[in-house]
Amino acid sequence: MRRPNLPECEREFDFALVVGGVRELTPEVEDALFKAGCDDATVSMRHGRLYVEFSRSAKSFEEAIFSAIRDIRSAGIGAEVLRVDECNLVTASEIARRVGRSRQQIYQYIKGERGPGGFPAPEYYLAEGSPLWAWCAVSYWFAENNILRPEDGWNAEVVAAINNQLEAQQHRERNPELVEAISKELDAP
Repeated sequence: MRRPNLPECEREFDFALVVGGVRELTPEVEDALFKAGCDDATVSMRHGRLYVEFSRSAKSFEEAIFSAIRDIRSAGIGAEVLRVDECNLVTASEIARRVGRSRQQIYQYIKGERGPGGFPAPEYYLAEGSPLWAWCAVSYWFAENNILRPEDGWNAEVVAAINNQLEAQQHRERNPELVEAISKELDAP
């Protein structure tokens, strides 16, 4: 999917980042985040994780996320951005909710009974009753078929790519030898 042609003007983008490395939300943590540029965010602790919800002005969705990650990292509080809080794996019911369609209509798309056909195959739990689809693949299909705005498909792709990179960084930090061995094996011809 290519980036859609959008006007290059500042707009508001809403997203949340899940942050590790901070065990308690103190006034000092809040002040450090605010001073680092997170004055457009609401900060809270959820299930032992720092959760930072942004409403950030930027020229693009990815620019908004990248600048928020930089601001959190520069706060000097030992914070590590773990992910953008948007699950890439979705059920058929979640797909229906995200695109504003009925579950029945989504099942018709999945089975090829409605729409142009070629709905993406599920990614996980293929043998079980509740398969999961990759939201970035599904949103791309919807955007290509004029059911979602192209920008929505692109933004899902951006979130998936950012989260994949953040997860890869975490794996490299935890066990660099394992990641190196796997990379060599998978990159071999």
